[in-house]
Amino acid sequence: MRRLGRLLVPLGFGFAFLYLPILLMAVFSFNDSRLVTSFTGLSLRWYAALWRNEALVEAALLSLRIAAVSATMATILGTLAGFALARFGRFRGRGAFAGMMAAPLVMPEVITGLSLLLLFVALEQAFGFPAGRGATTVAIAHATFGAAYVAVVVQARLRDFDMSLEEAAADLGARPWQVFRLVTLPLILPGVAAGWLLAFTLSLDDLVIASFVSGPGASTLPMVVFSSVRLGLTPDLYALATITVVVVALVLGLALRLGGGPPRG
Repeated sequence: MRRLGRLLVPLGFGFAFLYLPILLMAVFSFNDSRLVTSFTGLSLRWYAALWRNEALVEAALLSLRIAAVSATMATILGTLAGFALARFGRFRGRGAFAGMMAAPLVMPEVITGLSLLLLFVALEQAFGFPAGRGATTVAIAHATFGAAYVAVVVQARLRDFDMSLEEAAADLGARPWQVFRLVTLPLILPGVAAGWLLAFTLSLDDLVIASFVSGPGASTLPMVVFSSVRLGLTPDLYALATITVVVVALVLGLALRLGGGPPRG
């Protein structure tokens, strides 16, 4: 029991260090004062001010659209990649393919953003697409690293899959594509949905990569918030951060529930 107590004390300090500032930020988002250093009373005035801030609202809507598009692309690519890694055995080039899929998980975002910027510039010079940097390039960039996370979730889901169900469907005359569409995909759909939600959250949160590949008129919400913070904190940013924390927590909770817990491997 004493050993458990000795373990819980540093864990408690660690969680307090991580989550107490978030809790304080949420409390100060209801502060009636314009000052962010003193609490004078409860009020919803900064949530109303946030709603009237057109720049933040437009950036939030743009980020939501980009996140939805990039998460969908990442889910398609990541599901196919996870299926290939889990089912196709040791095919030629499997190690290189697995390394390419895992690279976005460990690659510094600065390197990823710079390399994607150079890629988009080269593609525009060679083929004329994409025409400049904007929401399209941000969505493509987010899909590239989101696919890696989706592949991890789907691959983990397929490891616990009962292959006898696929074998039974094949014995009954179903073609491979029909087996995948009618048996495999419905059974791994919770993992696929969890991957989509995870990719959506990562896209909504990204700042570094979007800063490299975005252009005029395509500033995402993290970029607008970062620019505002450099000029000084305002209480409406606390309100925005609180809403973001709640939304991200709900999305991640739903993703973990659908995926059966954190991905294993």
